[in-house]
Amino acid sequence: MENRYRIPPRIVAVHDLSCFGRCALTVVIPTLSVMGYQVVPLPTAFLSTHTGGFDDLHFRDLTDDMHKTAAHFSRLGLSFDSIYTGFLGSEAQIDFVEDFFEAFAKEDAKGSRPLILVDPVMGDDGVLYSTYTKELMLGMKRLSRHASVLTPNWTEACFLTDTPFCDLSALAPCEALALAADVLTRLEQDFGCDRIVITGIFLSDGRLANLGRDTDGTRFCVERPLLAHSYPGTGDIFASVLLGELLDGKSFEASCAAAADFITLLITTSSSLPTPVREGVALEGELWRLCSPSKGNSDLTRKEERI
Repeated sequence: MENRYRIPPRIVAVHDLSCFGRCALTVVIPTLSVMGYQVVPLPTAFLSTHTGGFDDLHFRDLTDDMHKTAAHFSRLGLSFDSIYTGFLGSEAQIDFVEDFFEAFAKEDAKGSRPLILVDPVMGDDGVLYSTYTKELMLGMKRLSRHASVLTPNWTEACFLTDTPFCDLSALAPCEALALAADVLTRLEQDFGCDRIVITGIFLSDGRLANLGRDTDGTRFCVERPLLAHSYPGTGDIFASVLLGELLDGKSFEASCAAAADFITLLITTSSSLPTPVREGVALEGELWRLCSPSKGNSDLTRKEERI
């Protein structure tokens, strides 16, 4: 009898660990795990909560631990199918990740390299996060040049290209998309990534757009209805679903569409619950939807569907 299971592809996730408030590793790990991937966390910082809407939080920089962990990975001879980076807390961590790419993103005997997804987590709504310095922003620009896939939101795309931030929702939709397309062109020229998607483009007619460019230069726009609430951590989930679909052989546009669909579902579901927005989307009850028969989950169905 043929074994329908496969060894799970391995993804190392270089993100922070925020204990409360669904974001970073607390959403990256379950999302990619249920999609059939082994997620190896490499935490950049330890926080009691994320920084959006919580005061007096505990924060611990884990740069020293990152070096020791990577050294152990090297001694073990570990290899990865993908390296996925998110929030970084210092310029020293930029240097670390570049060294990590050098050590773990080498071409293998078959001529393939790990897919590098850089989510340049820097800010939102036209403002850099409080932890970001000018030096750290310049470091993120440097790091983005290593990416196979780059997933900035609109704010981050502006900072990466030195474009003055503009509230796109104050413009006519065609004007907003034209401006976003110009910034996408600058990202292509400045960073040379195979695939780029600018997320979180809010349009005045009630649409939320994600503007992408594929390896062959093809451009696409994935649009969904703009919903009432904006939750922390949804960018991390979007990039995780995108990465999982891409590694499963889906096209870049189809992967972006799947990610947008899942985020729309999560926000719709979470908005109906009496849960504060700052706690993030209630993804736990919807993760089952990401299970794929191709990854050995063909017998998995939701409990109530068996009844």
